[in-house]
Amino acid sequence: MGCWAVGGPFWSGDKPFGWGSVDDEESTAAIRRALDLGVTFFDTADVYGAGHSERVLGKALAGHRDEVLIATKWGNVFDETTRQIVGRDTTPGYVRRALEASLRRLGTDHVDLYQLHIGQVSPGQAEDLTGALEDLVAEGGIRAYGWSTDDPALPPALAGPHFAAVQHEVNVLRDAPEMLALTGRRGWTSICRGPLAMGLLSPKYTADTRLSREDVRGDEPEWLVYFRDGRPDPQWLRRRDAVREVLTSGGRTLVQGALAWLWARAPQCLPVPGFRTAAQVEENAGALAHGALTSAELRDIDRILGRAVPLGHDSSV
Repeated sequence: MGCWAVGGPFWSGDKPFGWGSVDDEESTAAIRRALDLGVTFFDTADVYGAGHSERVLGKALAGHRDEVLIATKWGNVFDETTRQIVGRDTTPGYVRRALEASLRRLGTDHVDLYQLHIGQVSPGQAEDLTGALEDLVAEGGIRAYGWSTDDPALPPALAGPHFAAVQHEVNVLRDAPEMLALTGRRGWTSICRGPLAMGLLSPKYTADTRLSREDVRGDEPEWLVYFRDGRPDPQWLRRRDAVREVLTSGGRTLVQGALAWLWARAPQCLPVPGFRTAAQVEENAGALAHGALTSAELRDIDRILGRAVPLGHDSSV
């Protein structure tokens, strides 16, 4: 499960980067429901809610730490009081300070996966960071590390011995063939960011939907393509509706079909759907009972969307 939304509001200047107000009791209940349903991987970031997501997650998982894997991220500098992003820092010194702060908020002595949250770094920065991250592995503060980026031209220096995963955008509407080919070739996990296209792969979003300006989708940054001026982008709605019948085959909901596409798309795919409520967690986790789409269904979707058979496609699924 992805824990961006449960962090609540935070901003960069007057731009929102959270998903609006949250109820911490509801968030805690949802996380504990996920545990009940067998969810074992929780992905967050120190900047989500300016530290609040990590605090909520840590409290909700108290007493269950040994049952789960926690992934978090660093690289953004923020003020917890004002909930403002105030800069970036990718220096080796900062990675250690950021980890110590995350461990305190999470209430744990280690993070299973520690991810750089800045999409581009120079080869020199990558080399310096790898040394620092390997030191943290040796000290036991992290088990492995990775990078949150959509750039498949990953600096070789960053991929040290304990590099394990790339978190990148990929979903049924917006494939990532080059990145999936890379992670498949290197034996890394693809942590699938935006598996539900920022919520668009839910039937509750229609052409009439208008999101609050406190929601990142209501005053969207340039990189967010699925919403424009606080409304679902019509072209993406049309693409979603075109594949709805395939995705909802076998009794799946639309959300469950989107997750099933990722499991079929490549064996290294690990989607991290967001949530606010226990009901959303139940729907997401309910996709497990249906399993992956078939290879024929994958081909149908590629045909409907006008895509060629992509790189990294596992035709044996």
